[in-house]
Amino acid sequence: MQAFIDFLNGVIWSPALIYLCLGAGLFYSILTRFAQVRHFKEMCSLLFNSNESDKGISSFQALAVSLSGRVGTGNIAGVAAAIGFGGPGAVFWMWVVAFLGASTAYAESTLGQLYKVSENGQYRGGPAYYFERCLGHRWMGVLFALASILACGVFLPGIQANSVGNAVVQVFGEGTVVSSSFGDVGSTKLVALAVILLVLAFIIFGGIKRIAGFTQVVVPFMALGYIVMALIVVFLNLDKVPGIFGMIFTDAFTAQAGFGAAIGWGVKRGVYSNEAGQGTGPHAAAAAEVQHPAQQGLVQAFSVYVDTLFICTATALMILITQQYNIQGTLPDGQFIVQNVDPSTIIASPAFTQMALASVFGNIGPIFVGIALFFFAFTTILAYYYIAETNVAYLRRALKMNVSLTLVKLLIMFMVAYGTVNTAGYIWNLGDVGVGLMAWLNIVGIIAIFFMSRPTMKTLRDYEEQKAAGVKEYTFNPKALGIKGAEFWEKRYEEQQAQKNAKK
Repeated sequence: MQAFIDFLNGVIWSPALIYLCLGAGLFYSILTRFAQVRHFKEMCSLLFNSNESDKGISSFQALAVSLSGRVGTGNIAGVAAAIGFGGPGAVFWMWVVAFLGASTAYAESTLGQLYKVSENGQYRGGPAYYFERCLGHRWMGVLFALASILACGVFLPGIQANSVGNAVVQVFGEGTVVSSSFGDVGSTKLVALAVILLVLAFIIFGGIKRIAGFTQVVVPFMALGYIVMALIVVFLNLDKVPGIFGMIFTDAFTAQAGFGAAIGWGVKRGVYSNEAGQGTGPHAAAAAEVQHPAQQGLVQAFSVYVDTLFICTATALMILITQQYNIQGTLPDGQFIVQNVDPSTIIASPAFTQMALASVFGNIGPIFVGIALFFFAFTTILAYYYIAETNVAYLRRALKMNVSLTLVKLLIMFMVAYGTVNTAGYIWNLGDVGVGLMAWLNIVGIIAIFFMSRPTMKTLRDYEEQKAAGVKEYTFNPKALGIKGAEFWEKRYEEQQAQKNAKK
């Protein structure tokens, strides 16, 4: 079974998917005339629009929810792995992925807004919805929804919960060891589990409003705190900064670990980290209350910058400046190309980051990493829950299934409990299989959607024209643009026109 799952995971997450994600980013960057650069100022200004409603959350809250999914343990352990196996040049290729991925995030999140629905007092949307409404392929929507539920509702929450439990033990110690059916478990982890489940239940049973309210406070706090720690490390080593950036750029093309290793690890970890193209971001984007669909697309593009250019770069600079890393060779003998720390240090772990902070802040460094891991992982669980719930809601709507959303909440809590006390084993690779299927379907889908009706480009041009005209309140008329299936926006436009006529 393990061999089959590993084989399936290797096929799905083959270089073909990685470079398809890159290709989609380049594709949409050219089509939008690099909107991720041209509209950078607009992205920032849209973050602070107060546009929350009874049914929808604000743009900033939607950004926080999507960031809670993008920013996870990969920002700490994933970056360390990229450097450890691909060398400093891998960081450059992570930046390239972020730059191109921002345009993919714009496209998929705009589609999430375009084809969202209003259901039971809240907005819902995502790839499953736009596959059905734009492409007309309900089977594709159902397949995506099933893959999402499997990955985000069953397997991935346990992995993140395991990181949360380990982070608590790292900060407070193991405590008294208690025997259980899962093996020996420390009392600290059991107490942490009880607290985690109580907080998790309180938040998810409050719906997207409560999730958004929590993440809009916690996500900026954890991201800024992490970046501030990195800036302190940089400030204390200013004389090394030019050399570090020089090493990143030169190693990107004359890599110590091999040119292919730098690209491969940088691209792979970048795609894993910022999730652009995987189809996760559109779920939160669809929940936002905005005047025009393109607005939330631009906001979500900014989230890729926050994840990779800010947080991943913060991790990379701390590791490289303090020289707390090794670079593993690709030859069969496994010789280290660069060895600065104990060779027994696990590369694909938070160890390099912990050692980097410990070298500057002493014992408080690893504790800070443990706290960061706790918040990064816990907020990711919330994002997974919302994605799973949205896709269950889609199946209920598309297939007339009478599945209680309460069961989804209980399932997530069970998987969190299981993952916290259990050691993550091979079965968790099924989570990567599910996410990989989501990415394949989503990338192929958004490219197919462009060739069918080009809704993302029409939406962007419409927004740019209204902005150039200096309108105070944006409107969106999908029928006038030849966009079909955007029933929510059709109805909203008709209501707006009726209100204008009534005032005359």
